[in-house]
Amino acid sequence: MRLHRGLRKWAVTMTAASVAALGLVVGQTSAANAAVACDVTYTANSWTSSPGQGGFTANITLKNTGDPLTSWSLAFDYPTTGQKYTPSGWGANWSQSGTTVTGTNMSYNGSLATGASVSVGFNGTWTGTNPNPTSFKVNNTTCGGTGPTTPTVVTSSSAVAVNEGGTATFTARLSSAPSSNVTVTTARTSGDTDLTVSSGGSLTFTPSNWSTPQTVTLAAAQDSDTTAGTAAFSVGGTGVTGVTVNATEVDDDATVEQSIIVSPTSVTVPEGSTGTFTARLAAQPTSSVTVTTTAGSGDSSITVSSGASLTFSTSNWNTPQTVTLAAAQDSDTTNGSRTFTVAATGLTSRTVTATEADDDGGTNPTHVENPYAGATGYVNPNWSAKAAAEPGGSAVANTSTAVWMDRIAAIAGSSSAMGLRAHLDEAVRQDAANGSAPLTIQVVIYDLPNRDCSALASNGELLISQDGFNRYKSEYIDPIAAIMRDSAYANLRIVTIIEPDSLPNLVTNINSFEKCREANGTGGYRDGVRYALNQLHAIPNVYTYIDAGHHAWLGWDSNFQPVVNLFYETVAGTTAGVDSVDGFIVNTANYGATTEPYFTINSTVGPNNTSVRQSKWVDWNWYVDEQSFAVALRNALVAKGFRSGLGMLIDTSRNGWGGSARPSGPSTATNVDDFVNQSRIDRRIHAGNWCNQAGAGMGARPTAAPASGLDAYVWIKPPGESDGASTDIPNDEGKKFDRMCDPTYTGNSLNGNNMSGAKAGAPLSGQWFSAQFRELLANAYPPIN
Repeated sequence: MRLHRGLRKWAVTMTAASVAALGLVVGQTSAANAAVACDVTYTANSWTSSPGQGGFTANITLKNTGDPLTSWSLAFDYPTTGQKYTPSGWGANWSQSGTTVTGTNMSYNGSLATGASVSVGFNGTWTGTNPNPTSFKVNNTTCGGTGPTTPTVVTSSSAVAVNEGGTATFTARLSSAPSSNVTVTTARTSGDTDLTVSSGGSLTFTPSNWSTPQTVTLAAAQDSDTTAGTAAFSVGGTGVTGVTVNATEVDDDATVEQSIIVSPTSVTVPEGSTGTFTARLAAQPTSSVTVTTTAGSGDSSITVSSGASLTFSTSNWNTPQTVTLAAAQDSDTTNGSRTFTVAATGLTSRTVTATEADDDGGTNPTHVENPYAGATGYVNPNWSAKAAAEPGGSAVANTSTAVWMDRIAAIAGSSSAMGLRAHLDEAVRQDAANGSAPLTIQVVIYDLPNRDCSALASNGELLISQDGFNRYKSEYIDPIAAIMRDSAYANLRIVTIIEPDSLPNLVTNINSFEKCREANGTGGYRDGVRYALNQLHAIPNVYTYIDAGHHAWLGWDSNFQPVVNLFYETVAGTTAGVDSVDGFIVNTANYGATTEPYFTINSTVGPNNTSVRQSKWVDWNWYVDEQSFAVALRNALVAKGFRSGLGMLIDTSRNGWGGSARPSGPSTATNVDDFVNQSRIDRRIHAGNWCNQAGAGMGARPTAAPASGLDAYVWIKPPGESDGASTDIPNDEGKKFDRMCDPTYTGNSLNGNNMSGAKAGAPLSGQWFSAQFRELLANAYPPIN
């Protein structure tokens, strides 16, 4: 089975020579009689595939500086006949005739207000040389020719979260070189006066350092109120176009939001008997609260026996009270189920699913708190055979790995790859052979429209602009749910990993990528994830875990709380609310160490007790490894309103970092950078590197309940399957060449302009990469004999 996987954890900024044209040209008008004026910036990320030829990714930003437009057509000429557009592109309908390339607006981005911008682009090939075009037209009107472009301030984030009593940072740079030195100042223009500029309030940019990010630090004063204040900060100056950064205080005086907490959210009720769950409040109320439980749709033989109305006072609010459900004795063999709504005025309701355990010969699926506890793991025969064929691979060939449903065709399978039903049939066979223990099979749900919106190596088959959401529902999720609902599989514990890399992209990448901005709207990631949860959570033996990125993606103040809020907002919008998820997973298909054994985030170095947060590696992040991040994320999610039994998973398939390069103890260096670099077991060049990392090793083998709050260590990314091709490989799978998979790539601003750290010779994402498997096996930690 070809499992197509190549995660992009950091957005790659394409850098090359650019041309900007700014004009106030009133010439030929559009159909709407708009006076057209425009600013176009063209950048090309170019690479060489063989002497004298190669490929490139063109990224184009069109800014409307004239009258509002209802539609647009962008045209330009390439300087050579060897520069060719190769479908497909994004953000526009692209075509090429001779050297002329034309892009017309999509249905969703045709309207451009004065001052509005749209980012579009495409892939191409070149022979000879690859010079940039020098002239652009919009609606047949030439852009530019009136003078130099006014630089725009570019910030690393438009929203920053600042811990009360602490600080948070963002960076600023210019979009293009100024004609002379300019001063960019940051000042609060409105909002909470507790939020201030701590440093970096005045920055100087020159014609030589204009593209180098400089840091602005914001501070939030300690106070006694419980209000999370907000403030707007202007970042601008004379000779530049300014921007606004919004700051939010993360108040430390009230961290728990009021909600109903029920446990468990799935109850098995024996026929002719009863089952129970408990309810309590998350925080002390100001007056008594009545919580009611009412029966919803489903088997009417399951009813509320007692506890239908519970009263919580200011003194007993956190004491769990019991609700008892009863299942009437009947003569059928059906395991009926029914939903019950637990509600209180002004609070988000919770849903409990009750399933009758029939005593007349039927199958009795039970939804447990931790699907990994006491269970054996499904061994994927496709992956197992490839692993066993490698030298020494038989030592891990019987390890449980996930099955990836990465495209619609994967559901049915092919002559060389098992489909979903075939895997579930094999899981039933393995379950029958493993004695009395249950069996857990892991299935990755991975085909959202605009999938991996900030990536190239792992783009998917569905696009929002091409009815992707409806296709996702009817051609992808519905068939998967129908197969999993089959009673033949009712005794399996089916764990679903919901859409790696989706929701975190909406926190960090919507300002940089048009496909991410589109995924932030109707029919995008929120709607897709909600639909998947609604369909899969309703199946009693299916467990749902949402992907939550990793510590080196979301561990900063500016990302952590916003992603907690996004998870809550998304999941609360499902039919069952926050109870529709069993947990979250971190480090999916990534390389972050589970734990760093030789230092923590609280470690200090040298005579000045310098915090490791100041090192270039940690870079002011609040976490140094995945387990500390997972535990903190779980605590924040429960405080936000998720159920107290929420579980976390960590993908440990490639984060062992053993071998000769693994440190044997903490460094004795007194310089913080030297100490961290010599002490860390994660041997990547930069924590933002994600593709086929050289020197990595298999990590801890799958383990149930390895620590408090963790449901399991799991192997979701099957070791030996490529993250992405190290060179451009034409294909019909929608996968593009990402320079972060190129071992010769010298990096970008988001990985500190470091080398990519990728292994050479990698095939397309998901295909078998023998050299990588052998290295992962050799560098495994704990070691594998």
